[in-house]
Amino acid sequence: ETTEMTNREEAEIQVSELDLLSSMFPYEEEFIVTDQLAVAELKHYVENESAELPSSKVQFILNVKPEVSNASMVEFSMACALPLKYPAVPPEITVRSSLLSRSQQIHLNSDLKAYLMQNCSGEPCMLSAREWVKDHAAAYIDKELTSSSVTTSNAAQSEDITFTRLWIYSHHIYNKQKRKNIIDWAKELSLSGFCMPGKPGVVCVEGLQTSCEEFWSRVKKLTWKRILIRHREDVSLEGGGHADIQKQRKFSTLEEKCFDAHGARGNHMDLGQLYHFLEEKGCGDIFQMYFGVEGH
Repeated sequence: ETTEMTNREEAEIQVSELDLLSSMFPYEEEFIVTDQLAVAELKHYVENESAELPSSKVQFILNVKPEVSNASMVEFSMACALPLKYPAVPPEITVRSSLLSRSQQIHLNSDLKAYLMQNCSGEPCMLSAREWVKDHAAAYIDKELTSSSVTTSNAAQSEDITFTRLWIYSHHIYNKQKRKNIIDWAKELSLSGFCMPGKPGVVCVEGLQTSCEEFWSRVKKLTWKRILIRHREDVSLEGGGHADIQKQRKFSTLEEKCFDAHGARGNHMDLGQLYHFLEEKGCGDIFQMYFGVEGH
């Protein structure tokens, strides 16, 4: 068992990473701290035994110009926040660019998140994240443009359809109205999957890519302590008729799954049962992505 990092060790790592960033990127157009107070609080905490834990996350923006021949005009901005437990937990990063459509931006950010989850857990990773954006972000600008710009009728008929499965993680899901929304919206959008209420909350939806994205845009507008897409699967279906879509589904409808709760408030789900449920559906590897541990 590795002992968990202490808050102070995590804070020290954050301070040294911020110092590194400001020495590498001295100009405001590349690196700008948007919340100086949080940094001051963090440094005070690191230097003084008696200091209180910082109350807010350090937030900053990294601007990146990718090295792509034709993208000289493109700039990506990475809005970053470091949770107090970072680097034990991943940073919160949103990459934006005026040239990205909404779905391209969602796609780019979920791929970056997956990359960091797989490659940087527990390590300071702002530079890796910046490198990844520099190397990969420009490619997302052209993604999906192809299908909308082709207007000829024969191309439209054989347009590929994308089947998507989203694995959503929430800090907790107790609220009855939210649980009803999740089920009602999934039904309305012909999505299947499951919702595991409690703490943590897990939602899986699968179906047409456009429907999954619509579902996600509605769900994330509700108020959550924390909600994110942990993992996303996309399968391109040529022609993509109803039968092809049904074949891809691992779940028949969207239902709420409650696995024997334990814990004082009776709201902590039995993760072992969740693991076996996922394994039966052929999704055992997802458990690892959610909880970072082998199941059983």
